[in-house]
Amino acid sequence: MRKKWVIGNWKMNAHSDFVAEWAEQVAKQQAVDVAMAVCPPFPYIATLKQKLTNTNIQLGAQNVAATDEGAYTGEVAATMLADLEVSLALVGHSERRTLFGETNEDVAEKCQRLAENGILPIVCVGETHAEREQGVTENVVAEQLAPIVELIKTGLRPVIAYEPVWAIGTGLTATPEQAQAVHTFIRQELTKVSAEVAESTSILYGGSVNRDNAAALFSQADIDGGLIGGASLDAEHFFTICQAFNSH
Repeated sequence: MRKKWVIGNWKMNAHSDFVAEWAEQVAKQQAVDVAMAVCPPFPYIATLKQKLTNTNIQLGAQNVAATDEGAYTGEVAATMLADLEVSLALVGHSERRTLFGETNEDVAEKCQRLAENGILPIVCVGETHAEREQGVTENVVAEQLAPIVELIKTGLRPVIAYEPVWAIGTGLTATPEQAQAVHTFIRQELTKVSAEVAESTSILYGGSVNRDNAAALFSQADIDGGLIGGASLDAEHFFTICQAFNSH
């Protein structure tokens, strides 16, 4: 059975008091039967790690450098994340691709760095609204996946997150059927490696997931959880999304 995930991405939000309050709220929540993780901004990783010690929430990073240690001002190497015992890291988030010009090859390099340091890559793929309107969603996703598929052939085992760009931070979300269709396509692309890899790889949906739509999304056959943005900033809301798996 594929692993179910709910991963919170705080993006560039948080401050010290917020981190403490979020962790305090987490301590009050009941355990759920799903793998949970949260990706705070880099400055709060160490603090949050300490505060989550007695929980089953894993710690993630929002990004990683495509290079090793060295003269790269402002970058954070995978070796540093490993030193902080980070379990997973997002790569290829649409905001990184759109705002910072990251290429599919950059994303693959980051996956490689993470894997070399025992950190699970969460690889984000997805199309813009214009690309969906043009009917090229599958072409875009296949192109983004291509270098990742080549790494998977060498033994890399990432989690894939489908996040339609038009549904991130907009309040819009793909219907469960729209999301399922792309997830099915992604799984078909993974059969280029093997049927076993395609069947065992967790594929998450990201794009304005909230407590109201989570259960319907998670009930789809090929949706194995969610990459949660704004809703993850509220600990109770985040756990309500996690509990959506219990409703089906």
